[in-house]
Amino acid sequence: MALPQPIRKRLDDFSRNIFIDQSRAQQKPEEHDAFFGHKTQVVSSLPLQMSLCFNMWFFPLWWISEVVMLHLKYPALPDYYKFILVTVLIMMTLIEAIRLYLGYAGNLQEKVPELAGFWLLSILLQFPLILFQLFNEAILIQPLERGVHIVLAAFLLIQALSGFVALREMVRHTESQFHLRQFD
Repeated sequence: MALPQPIRKRLDDFSRNIFIDQSRAQQKPEEHDAFFGHKTQVVSSLPLQMSLCFNMWFFPLWWISEVVMLHLKYPALPDYYKFILVTVLIMMTLIEAIRLYLGYAGNLQEKVPELAGFWLLSILLQFPLILFQLFNEAILIQPLERGVHIVLAAFLLIQALSGFVALREMVRHTESQFHLRQFD
């Protein structure tokens, strides 16, 4: 399942504007080798992929612990926090499923728009939500919750940093391939 074309185009344009180093005028020797058929360059990020894999296995544990803790503290919460926490749990579950899919597709298939979508979801939505749950003492944070939130926040931080590096390399590689194909 691929992203719709308008979304792909916008994410592709966004990532090209943000992640391309304009001062780089010369091509790397590896890019010349790829053009002449000597070798192909893999630009997928191993640290990002490892983090995504660990996160995929950790997320169900996070979800189960979050549901159990929410069930235990639900009667003691004010009504507005009940609504907020249930909404945050549903949003984080949906966002995490989409985010992990985009991360896998973007990294393994070396697709810039998917990886840019993954990175934006991580930074703009998932990270603020986990920080809200980690630092808002009014929601009666339990020790188990604090522990799993710290682990998920660490995964998000690692993925944001390694995703930025991977996205930058993918955009550079795609840009060089585009320029090399102009000579065909």
